[in-house]
Amino acid sequence: MPELPEVETTCRGIEPRIKGAVVERVIIRQAKLRWPIPTTLPHDLPGQRLRRVERRAKYLLLQFDQGTLILHLGMSGSLRVLERGSPPQTHDHFEITFDNNRILRLRDPRRFGAVLWTSAPAADHSLLRELGPEPLGPDFDGTHLHQTGSRRRVAVKNLIMNSKVVVGVGNIYASESLFRAGIHPARPANRISQQRYDRLAAEISAVLREAIKAGGTTLRDFQQEDGRPGYFAQALLIYGKTGEPCPNCGKPIKNRTIGQRSSYYCAHCQR
Repeated sequence: MPELPEVETTCRGIEPRIKGAVVERVIIRQAKLRWPIPTTLPHDLPGQRLRRVERRAKYLLLQFDQGTLILHLGMSGSLRVLERGSPPQTHDHFEITFDNNRILRLRDPRRFGAVLWTSAPAADHSLLRELGPEPLGPDFDGTHLHQTGSRRRVAVKNLIMNSKVVVGVGNIYASESLFRAGIHPARPANRISQQRYDRLAAEISAVLREAIKAGGTTLRDFQQEDGRPGYFAQALLIYGKTGEPCPNCGKPIKNRTIGQRSSYYCAHCQR
């Protein structure tokens, strides 16, 4: 599934190519995604100018004159900006043609993505209004994690993967951040000091920034908006490396299930 770095990479890739353009045509080839695509879009969007493209958590927000198009890439979705006349391929379910001769096209083989519309402020949408702070923003730090975690006995890995606590820290980046911070993923959230949470918050931000710079992580389906893969997988320290030597101490990396997700850690370096 595309995580925050993959979605941010897509956001930065598509905005310069379509920002400021006016919608000429909308085509829905398959409306049955995670939620049905609104059938009114081919009528409502043409004539509206795309003011900006933003990211909130793992959602892309396309701000038009009269509202916001909310996109989610689901398990295997991707967005492409193509030249007018580019023939659609299998699994290309939704597209917008702009007056600059470019097409924004959503490809989603598994159809777990979403294309939704709201004329109200996007922050008030039911999918967005209860989300936690952005891990790259000013509201996220060790104090926030410590104050939140001190009231909970859940595993710290589950805490930082909870989108109501902090958004966009998926399984890959949670494992990598906890390793860098030296914190065992199963350690109870209420048994971690402020100082250690300060370190963890810094590592979460650093890992995500590095992943964005590398264009995301390709493990299964993710590609950047121009079709190129992300390269952060080459920099992963422990994720997916069960039995391999820890890059710090050389002891074998272990794997256990925490919160129904595979968690990779070093029992010697992480406490």
